[in-house]
Amino acid sequence: MLDKMLPLIQARNLKKDIPQFAIGDTVDVKMRIVEEGKARLQTFEGIVIARAGSGLGESFTVRKISYGEGVEMVFPLHSPSIEKIKIAKRGDVRRAKLYYLKHKVGKGTRVDEKIEHGKKEAAPAAGETAG
Repeated sequence: MLDKMLPLIQARNLKKDIPQFAIGDTVDVKMRIVEEGKARLQTFEGIVIARAGSGLGESFTVRKISYGEGVEMVFPLHSPSIEKIKIAKRGDVRRAKLYYLKHKVGKGTRVDEKIEHGKKEAAPAAGETAG
């Protein structure tokens, strides 16, 4: 009976407003922090270097450089303490895990930005002017 109810409980707790992000993307994670009875939002911006798990147990790892030190945080994707995930930049990488960034310094830690092809602006029809 428990194995029949578990998927129902998990489906009820899955978040629906999560954007589609991938490894190499730069994201802003707004997380709710409770200190001394007060709640506030704190932003953690960095590059997604890994995603792991599936369903309710899915998590992702974000890495940033703060005051010359590398800082990594692992976030549960469906955690109630995560308020919002915003994608700042799309990264263009060829790997599933970017652990090699831990050993890079300075400009070596940069990830190329993905250029979106196929998104064309509406061109003026023949005989019309753009301005």
